[in-house]
Amino acid sequence: VVRRKLAQNHTLWLRFCFLILSLSGMNAAVRAVVRMGLYVGAKVYFIHEGYQGMVDGGENIREATWESVSSMLQVGGTVIGSARCKEFRTHEGRLKAAHNLVQRGITNLCVIGGDGSLTGANLFREEWSGLLGELVDQGLIEADAVQKYSALHIVGMVGSIDNDFCGTDMTIGTDSALHRIIEVVDAIMTTAQSHQRTFVLEVMGRHCGYLALVSALACGADWVLIPEMPPEDGWEEKMCQKLSATRSRGTRLNIIIVAEGAIDRNNKPITTECIKNLVVKCLGFDTRVTILGHVQRGGTPSAFDRILASRMGVEAVLALLETTANTPACVVSLCGNQSVRLPLMECVQMVSTIQGWRRCSMLYCRSFENNLKTYKLLAHRKPESELNFNVAVLNVGAPAAGMNAAVRSAVRVGISEGHKMFAVSDGFEGFYKGQIKEIKWADVGGWTGQGGSLLGTKRTLPAKHVDKIAEQMRKHNINALLVIGGFEAFLSLLELLTARGKYDEFCVPMVMVPATVSNNVPGSDLSIGADTALNAITTTCDRIKQSASGTKRRVFIIETMGGYCGYLASVGGLAAGADAAYIYEEPFDIRDLQANVEHLTEKMKTSIQRGLVLRNENSNENYTTDFIYQLYSEEGRGVFDCRKNVLGHMQQGGAPSPFDRNFGTKISAKAMQWISKKLVETFRQGRVFANTEDSCCLLGMRRRALVFQPVVQLKEETDFVHRIPKEQWWLKLRPLMKILAKYKTSYDVSDSGQLEHVVRNRPKESDASVAM
Repeated sequence: VVRRKLAQNHTLWLRFCFLILSLSGMNAAVRAVVRMGLYVGAKVYFIHEGYQGMVDGGENIREATWESVSSMLQVGGTVIGSARCKEFRTHEGRLKAAHNLVQRGITNLCVIGGDGSLTGANLFREEWSGLLGELVDQGLIEADAVQKYSALHIVGMVGSIDNDFCGTDMTIGTDSALHRIIEVVDAIMTTAQSHQRTFVLEVMGRHCGYLALVSALACGADWVLIPEMPPEDGWEEKMCQKLSATRSRGTRLNIIIVAEGAIDRNNKPITTECIKNLVVKCLGFDTRVTILGHVQRGGTPSAFDRILASRMGVEAVLALLETTANTPACVVSLCGNQSVRLPLMECVQMVSTIQGWRRCSMLYCRSFENNLKTYKLLAHRKPESELNFNVAVLNVGAPAAGMNAAVRSAVRVGISEGHKMFAVSDGFEGFYKGQIKEIKWADVGGWTGQGGSLLGTKRTLPAKHVDKIAEQMRKHNINALLVIGGFEAFLSLLELLTARGKYDEFCVPMVMVPATVSNNVPGSDLSIGADTALNAITTTCDRIKQSASGTKRRVFIIETMGGYCGYLASVGGLAAGADAAYIYEEPFDIRDLQANVEHLTEKMKTSIQRGLVLRNENSNENYTTDFIYQLYSEEGRGVFDCRKNVLGHMQQGGAPSPFDRNFGTKISAKAMQWISKKLVETFRQGRVFANTEDSCCLLGMRRRALVFQPVVQLKEETDFVHRIPKEQWWLKLRPLMKILAKYKTSYDVSDSGQLEHVVRNRPKESDASVAM
């Protein structure tokens, strides 16, 4: 489809060239733009050292090849360099840059950077025709070049660890920075607990407190200070009271996170040393300061960033394909789970109009306000209301990283809402055995960073023991259920919904939060735990490929988990740069396997030295991992050798990623607020009675929003035999992996991002003034 669309305009075919200006972006984006550009038949150019390279020209502007972006995915920073350029800010500098581009026929720019870089690119675009006229007057280019290269087209991708650009939920680089922060925090918490210390951490964020806020949410910090929300006068005393109260409950550590740009109401900087001295003076706690600095900018990019950057890179090429002389410069961004295009200058102008310390992230980062509200709910205990309902929370199915963060969030929000919270151990097996006990605010302290399930979880379904479960519901007067788990949790709610006809005890609000590494729950695009599993797969694949750095021409066959769901294999393959990923949802036969072997053989004859093939564990009962390994080994003999690896349960273990901690915390808090609302609605004549379909729901992410969906309505969307949804959004990403692996495949642009306008989302003044 893309090739046909490009061929329809012969003039565009002749002029379609790229410039990649990577300022603070990701190598995955560079790789995606290069390979997608070559896929559509364009010439692609690197510009080394950013705008400085554009101005200087010469060897700084080089044509890119397919092989020149190999082995880039796991490399941090940008391999083509980046530099600040004062000269480009002058008219003379931009004139030199225009001359260098025209000499190479470059009329399409893909710019990866922050708002300053993108603003500079748009100014360059606006001046383009005038610059060409000046070059003709100076005799540096021919007069016909003005007509031939009359328009300069620009598409931007935002690379910024601060996540401070308008219109996108996440900028390239932010998730990797959060990984660096959380790794440090997890390590610090170990020593802090050992020595009963208070740690004050400074993270980046001169004008934006996103990193500080989300990392505080992800590690359960006691206090956070960000530039968007200067604390009220007297905050010092309140903070010390909070720290003291935490210690009095038996906690051996305190964590305070400070954004580097944090200020008070008088515009005075709040420094880490100031906080340390305050804590030592008022409380006498042993206090240490850690400044993370540029550690946050480095390291291996996370799976999320690789996938995001790859999707954005491909989308940027599609946007340039569709641009015309009247099309405004756009920025490719992410909204929920969807790619969108936003007018560049609308985004930049919104950010630039927010000056000084009032430059509030809530105006340009869609997820900032939700993070802030959730942190306020969880970090500071509030006076309990008079609702007095009993709510039980349990985990069902296989363990998934992030479950504990979800339980912590549910317990604390529930207590804040006035409920008595009960923890059920070992799922429904523990439920019918009576393993139920009240759980308090302090009991879930430090749970966010713990992997697995601290409550315990089993795959046992409730149908066989429904009478005993009803008896326990009656015994403990359970008025609502929150079930956190995978496909078994979904089946469990369906069984409890059916049991309502016989047992009134199940006529209570019930809600499920999806948590499974397989990401196979109907009604939700993403599940808690899947991101951590993807990072485990990506990290392992990086190490496996590195093991062959001294061995030429080797192909690795990797088996992933997922049951019949190919999410981990497909999306993990995209993040790791796989050549193929075999899944149940996309049937394959021996001819497909042979074609893949031949494709790898051709690649191995060039400079490509390593191949990576992923296979979902239940992709095909006959074409097993051993079979594929033996086939590749035999057919590739004399060209490459083979190795295989079964990743197994390592995908379920480890500390949860920042995304899973944050996602689990927010979605569980929203579920508890829904339960509170339903309890009030269904409380009649001294009891709770809820028997409608909408009182038994699954809370899932659908495209751009979290949506409550009655589980009975999701039955039509479910393949119960193979335990997967009938339609899965991520299947649309599979062609990207094939294109980036140099396969000649089709790519449908019907689902590409459409140009939208920025929606201004101003916070209420009352929200903006609440003390942290």
